[in-house]
Amino acid sequence: MKQVAIWGAVLMMMASAAHAQGNPASSQRFGSSTPAFSMAAPVAADSGAGDPVPAEPDPAPQGVYGVLQNYNWQAYVGFSHISFYELPGVTGQLNGFNMSLVYYPHSGHWAGDGEFVTGFAPEDGVNTHLAMGLGGVRYRVDVGHGLEIWGHGMVGGAHFYPQTAFGSQDAFAFDIGGGVDLSPHHKRLGFRGQVDWSPTLFFGTHQYNIRESVGIVYRF
Repeated sequence: MKQVAIWGAVLMMMASAAHAQGNPASSQRFGSSTPAFSMAAPVAADSGAGDPVPAEPDPAPQGVYGVLQNYNWQAYVGFSHISFYELPGVTGQLNGFNMSLVYYPHSGHWAGDGEFVTGFAPEDGVNTHLAMGLGGVRYRVDVGHGLEIWGHGMVGGAHFYPQTAFGSQDAFAFDIGGGVDLSPHHKRLGFRGQVDWSPTLFFGTHQYNIRESVGIVYRF
């Protein structure tokens, strides 16, 4: 019996040794204070200084088209030609000049418009002279490329020289017309062309006068 007990103890020791050799990881895990080796990749500490994120570019400036210029006043002077239908069958061709001053409140579309027109022509050895002073309103539209289209309506008075046997030298006048202003590169100085229908009431009849004008306009 003693021998049997000895052999049993030997077999148990051999079995225990074989089991320990077949499970080394288990022995390290439970028998060692050193933590098991991890195969996970190390995680770098966040330093807070990563690659800079490029700032979004500022949006491209938007172009502005058809915007009225920031000038309240317009002064104009130009050459004027008037077809003056003096009497039925009598038409005078007068050449002269015209001047105007226009004010646009807040640089808007509507303006107050004042104009002076004069023309001269020889007629039967006498120098004929016609002058008109008019005031009213003007409306404009900027179509871009330095072009401004406008129209106006005015009322006022006219004076005719010389005195005739047909009536007074002074008469009522009104005007309806329009024109185009060209201002290259939106400069203060520009060019103007205009056409007007300018009736007058001389000699107890109507004069349906037509006048054309070209000249220079200055904005300020």
